[in-house]
Amino acid sequence: MSDNTRGWLPAALLGLGLLGGGLFAGQGFAEARLGDRFVTVKGVAEREVEADLAVWTIQFSAGGNQLAEVQRTVDRNLQATMDFLEGHGIPADLVQMEGVRVVDAAANPYQQGPISNRFSVTQTIVVRSEDVRGVQAASQDIGTLVEDGVVLVSGQEYGPGGPTYLFRRLNDVKPEMLAEATSRAREAAVEFARDSESELGGIRRANQGVFQILPRDPAPNVSEQNRIEKTVRVVATIEYFLTH
Repeated sequence: MSDNTRGWLPAALLGLGLLGGGLFAGQGFAEARLGDRFVTVKGVAEREVEADLAVWTIQFSAGGNQLAEVQRTVDRNLQATMDFLEGHGIPADLVQMEGVRVVDAAANPYQQGPISNRFSVTQTIVVRSEDVRGVQAASQDIGTLVEDGVVLVSGQEYGPGGPTYLFRRLNDVKPEMLAEATSRAREAAVEFARDSESELGGIRRANQGVFQILPRDPAPNVSEQNRIEKTVRVVATIEYFLTH
């Protein structure tokens, strides 16, 4: 091979790397800019985790024309709900009472026609427990309360039903995941430098990216907050200088 050929071959290979898009190594990929002599690499790290806190909002309502009678129905529903939760291993100290909403249909200036139930009373309680599996089991058996005549809404009034499951230990997994993502990014940079007959220099710029908490099994209309099993994901973006 002539000296001229040896001179332009590394530059040509680097140019092909730019035109070809990304070069994959493990869970990292790279792209280079020929004029500035640096390569941008991304490293991905993922962990499967489980929620460590369950928050479950339960609302139950009653209606009628006598406010005192409606309130007594709500009190019975509250006691039935507390007994239900106790039977599923959720003690009263994990249940918080939220506000009571009372609606008087007769006080509505836009009400038209006869009123069948003048008063409507809604009681809201919130279960907050680290026993996420116990809360899940109770929520799956909520139909027994309905069979007992308790008119309720499981979950927020507007939004997905059921408990919300939270993962609070993100700071515990951050260091290891960042190290893994950075390592995979460097592997991609080393691979690119080798294939382009260059050498990897120092770091030009680094961005650790944003940690995402996703449902472990992504599917249409699947919310991360309604799943105990989750995936934590981070993408580290690093720019390395390339030298001859």
